[in-house]
Amino acid sequence: MAGASVLPCPARAVWGARVNSPVHYEEAQCKTALNRVAGMGFQWSLNPYRGCVHSCHYCFARRFHGYLNLGAGQDFSSVITVKVNLPEVLRWELSAPTWRRETVALGTATDPYQPIEGKYRLTRRALEALHRYRTPVGVVTKGTMVVRDVDVLADMAAREGCTVCFSVTTLDHDLWQQLEPGTPPPWQRLRAMERLRAAGVNAGVLLAPVVPGITDSLDNLSAVVRAAAQHGARFLGTQTLYLKEGTREHFLDFAQREFPGAIPLYERLYPRAYAPRWYQDRLGQQVAGLKVLYGLGDERPRVDENRPVQLAFP
Repeated sequence: MAGASVLPCPARAVWGARVNSPVHYEEAQCKTALNRVAGMGFQWSLNPYRGCVHSCHYCFARRFHGYLNLGAGQDFSSVITVKVNLPEVLRWELSAPTWRRETVALGTATDPYQPIEGKYRLTRRALEALHRYRTPVGVVTKGTMVVRDVDVLADMAAREGCTVCFSVTTLDHDLWQQLEPGTPPPWQRLRAMERLRAAGVNAGVLLAPVVPGITDSLDNLSAVVRAAAQHGARFLGTQTLYLKEGTREHFLDFAQREFPGAIPLYERLYPRAYAPRWYQDRLGQQVAGLKVLYGLGDERPRVDENRPVQLAFP
């Protein structure tokens, strides 16, 4: 990338494992900060970083590294682009007379609270700009550093609107380490959510993605929904894993190594990028019932209690 500086780190310690390969942080100038989005429930997205040391094997954003002539595997978690001028560009865009203060989704591609945020504070400065221009925001993260910004998030929640979604796929220690080796432990994310809720922030859990054959058991789903309720989640949503080119190859290679027994299931469910509708509907029914059980939703369960839906396959 022209003009980028590379800041190597000799090694990095992550929560679930030790990663010995170096991480390179490439400083870059962005021309635009806000990205127009269609068909996603929000109008604009904002991502201060490209690539993510959280290293989630199922991350859909892995495929975007191909646009930079980088790989969806190790490159995704070891070559991180830092958009150093993003706060300044964002303020310029928000100050335009044509800006309509539509909701901005922060962290849709890579986590805005991965560790390097502690140095660059791009997410913090972006939130301050959005707050200044009275623009509502939705944040998606696995990072516990979000509690650092509880002051601005609470102010935004009281004025223009702010939602923080914590991604939690499992509470199982081994599954967490296998699937998300660079992330903070899920129970720490739940405590961070609890702190935001106490400050008045609209915060909740995204049980997403649900990984077929790995995290779709009733025990796993129940544990996440129950813990979300116990920690004061305002809402809980869910979504099934989807596998587009780039992410697909990386994830299936990972599954072949770590969960070879699940491969026949993936051959059945994923001839295309998305799991079939019947599977998604069954998952939605199961989670809806659990939300009612634990007090996290008004919808009545659509699951036949005499014939529970089984989401895991032999």
